[in-house]
Amino acid sequence: MPWTDLLSADRIVVLDEPGSPARVLAAAAELLAGGPGAAATGIAEALDQRERLGSTAIGHGVAIPHARSDAFPAARGAFLRLGQALDFGARDGAPVDLVFAMSATSDRPEEHLQHLAEIATRFADPAFRERLRAARGLTGLRRLLL
Repeated sequence: MPWTDLLSADRIVVLDEPGSPARVLAAAAELLAGGPGAAATGIAEALDQRERLGSTAIGHGVAIPHARSDAFPAARGAFLRLGQALDFGARDGAPVDLVFAMSATSDRPEEHLQHLAEIATRFADPAFRERLRAARGLTGLRRLLL
């Protein structure tokens, strides 16, 4: 499954006032879960727990928070462009403004790693990152990602 298959238009947003990394993870969890509720709470806890193990910021203003959850039968992703870059503790020191969050099932660890590798490779492209940052509005952003 290509990384683009993890996304749907309703899970791509611009978060104008992200507040804090914790708030970004909570917003990502709600997107992944399809709204607030028990699934979102469980995903938020899993994302937070993973982030405490080590930053998921990969540099150049990109973070890929990810966790395993059995709330859904397949992996899913959410993309958030932040209106204000935040410190996610990236090794390069760059604050994060592009976030691709992922929730994968517990029974497919190899698929989880394949998705992470594919996402990291795509976001390693400086031109792609710049197009995401320059995209006008949500429609432009969704067009680039889908």
